[in-house]
Amino acid sequence: MGDIEAFPLRGAWTGNRGVLHRGEEIVRPFASKLWIVCALEFRGRWREQWLANRYTSLFFHDEALAFAAGHRPCAECRRAAYNAYRDAWAAELGGAAPSAAEMNEQLHSERLVPRTRQRRSHPEPWRDLPDGAFVRLDDEPHLVLGDRLVRWTREGYAEGVRRPTHGPAAAITPPSTLGVLRGGYPLQIDDGAFRFAR
Repeated sequence: MGDIEAFPLRGAWTGNRGVLHRGEEIVRPFASKLWIVCALEFRGRWREQWLANRYTSLFFHDEALAFAAGHRPCAECRRAAYNAYRDAWAAELGGAAPSAAEMNEQLHSERLVPRTRQRRSHPEPWRDLPDGAFVRLDDEPHLVLGDRLVRWTREGYAEGVRRPTHGPAAAITPPSTLGVLRGGYPLQIDDGAFRFAR
C-alpha cells in the first residue's frame, strides 16, 4: 500500500520520494509527487543513509512491489526502463509519450484519495489484471501471476491461491501502471513469486 516499513528482507531496488526523515526517524510519507524506483548501483555513487536535507533512501524487494507502491522508473539511473515505461504508457493509454512531470501528476492522483494522504485502491475486473499487478484480497496484498494470486508477507512471497473470475478486484497498483504492464513493460519480479504461483 506504499507504507514505509522497516524489515530485514533484501531489496533489489532503491527509491526516492524526497526528504522524509528527521534524524533517523521517518516523519512524512512523501515530500513531492516524484516517486521513482532506482538502481541499487549507478556510476559508483554511494552516500550514507539519514543525511540531513538529503533524500531518504527507500528499498524495494522487487519492481512489482515498487510499482504497487506507486513509483515509476528513474529517468537517470534507469533510462532504458524509463523509456520502456513511457512508451508502454503512450501505447496503452493513448496520446504522445508523456513527460516525467505528467506521469508524476497522474500517478499521484491515482495513489491517494483526493485531499488526503490515504492510499487508494481501484476496482478492476479480475480478468483484466496483468501479471505483476498487486491487489487486496481478504485485506492482504497479493501479486497477480497468471491464474494465481501470490500473497506478499514481510518474509517475501508466500502461498498462492486461484485468481477469482467474477466481480471486481481491489487493485493496489495504480491504473496507469496497470496500463503500462498490459502494454508489455518487462517487469522484474522476484523468482520466489513464481514458485508459489504454480
